[in-house]
Amino acid sequence: MALFTRRRGIAAPFALFFSLLVLAVAAPARAQETGAVTVAGGVRYEFLERWDVARLNEVLTRDIPAFAGIGVTYTPAKNAVKLYRVTYPSVIPERGNRPTVATGLIAIPDVEGSRFPLVSYQHGTVYGKQEVPSFIAQSPETALMVAQFAGQGYVVIGADYFGLGLSTEPEGYMVKASHQQATADMLAASRQVLAALKIDTPKLTLAGWSQGGFVTMALLEKLEAEGVKVDAAATASAPVDIYVALSGFLDFPRANDASWVTSLFILSSFSFENYYGVPGLARALLTEESYEIARKAYAREPYDPAAIPTDLKKLIRPAYFDPQFFAESAYGRLVKATTAYRWVIKSPVRNYYGEADEVITPGLGQLAQTYQRAMGTGNPAVEAVSTGKTTHRGTFATAVPQWKAWFDGK
Repeated sequence: MALFTRRRGIAAPFALFFSLLVLAVAAPARAQETGAVTVAGGVRYEFLERWDVARLNEVLTRDIPAFAGIGVTYTPAKNAVKLYRVTYPSVIPERGNRPTVATGLIAIPDVEGSRFPLVSYQHGTVYGKQEVPSFIAQSPETALMVAQFAGQGYVVIGADYFGLGLSTEPEGYMVKASHQQATADMLAASRQVLAALKIDTPKLTLAGWSQGGFVTMALLEKLEAEGVKVDAAATASAPVDIYVALSGFLDFPRANDASWVTSLFILSSFSFENYYGVPGLARALLTEESYEIARKAYAREPYDPAAIPTDLKKLIRPAYFDPQFFAESAYGRLVKATTAYRWVIKSPVRNYYGEADEVITPGLGQLAQTYQRAMGTGNPAVEAVSTGKTTHRGTFATAVPQWKAWFDGK
């Protein structure tokens, strides 16, 4: 501005005009960082924070090795990232499409340009209500996705799911249609926000770990049914058939089964009871001794985590260890309907699995491929990929850079 203010007369008024013009142009950008902004359809977004390259690389080199217990080589971040929370309207299919409000995260590369690939990340099982994408400081898995993808020019989005984040609903753990609705509506809401920011995302990829692997496949099923093009979808440790997973823990336990698999029965039974409207479902499954502590855990009420049984026989009533009883029970029938691989998949899919995973067996990790290739001459769209002798977290940490390399070529 000094160049324009050296001379009086014409230059000084022009300097004032130029300053006002800059302010007018910059105002929308600054508004994005000073409060919630409403766009079409009741969608709102608000700036959370900016992670610079150093912070992103710290996630890759320090935080994730500590989280996963494994050293993985990641491509360093190249650009900073701006993080936004999105609040959007949705509906709960299992409750007659009752309206609700959900939240999620958008991570946008802080670089010049207006055209980026988009990856929708679906998070895994969490025990804290805010251990989700839009509270990224509490979500190491989301931080990894942001560091590896958004730090290299991808827009990353992630729904918090119903009952998590800022949602006032009870958690809908493994409630398939609600997971599909929350993530599909998050995708639509994100595109409204991105349009308002004049950002184009022509390439869509999906990714998810653990529970999020199931949700990713369920979202893919919904998007394909609606004719939405998905360039690629990848999962890690995905329980694409919940009955296979839970029946395995009850009927064919392994020596390395995780002690915390009891929480899967707790979260799913209370969620199914609430969302499918089956009073007493959780009480019918859980022992009298474990019911109240389990209820508190699901409701996120104060409780002692050490009091949660790690032995399934102390959590689950004896009758459910009879495979026929489990299959025919109200809970078992809902579990059997919870699958995300039994349609003719069109999009390229890679399901990564670990051979030492304490939650997802190699057979379950390969199930979608097995099913698709059992059709006639075989549907080659789905490929199961081993990450070696990796644990549940190690499978995720190892798969992420492989997702990135694969998506880059799509």
